[in-house]
Amino acid sequence: MDTKLTLKLNQEIIERAKDYAADKKMSLSRIVEAYLQSLTSDKKDSDVEISPFVKSLSTGVKIPADLDSKTAYSDHLLEKYK
Repeated sequence: MDTKLTLKLNQEIIERAKDYAADKKMSLSRIVEAYLQSLTSDKKDSDVEISPFVKSLSTGVKIPADLDSKTAYSDHLLEKYK
């Protein structure tokens, strides 16, 4: 079952990713899905090759397990629109 996912990304990265997806004749959703599958798969061999561009989207930032995302986002908006 497919489920919608909303992501907030840098606009320039989004545009480059869309161009990349169009060049590969794949949807951006499919590329992101394949990347996430490769991250979470127990298998070491994947049938989908992840390009260096898609690999570069990973930041390696660790998010605390107890993070309250709604509060963090609210705090961010309050700071942004002071």
